[in-house]
Amino acid sequence: MDPKPRPNHQLYLQALRNMTQEQRLLKAFELSDFSKQLFKAGLRERFPEKTEEELHSLFLKRLELCHNRNY
Repeated sequence: MDPKPRPNHQLYLQALRNMTQEQRLLKAFELSDFSKQLFKAGLRERFPEKTEEELHSLFLKRLELCHNRNY
């Protein structure tokens, strides 16, 4: 049983089904970009003393840690 109620989950799935393959792919890119923007904003807030170059380097290092390594 799902511990978190998801009253709109079926609507979400139906919206995805109604999209073309291209629309779903574009939405995936959009959501990926948005999550990266949020991640960068969080790093800026957490490390306000760092330069943009330092933040970008930190972003890349932390992003590398997120990738699945199941080869």
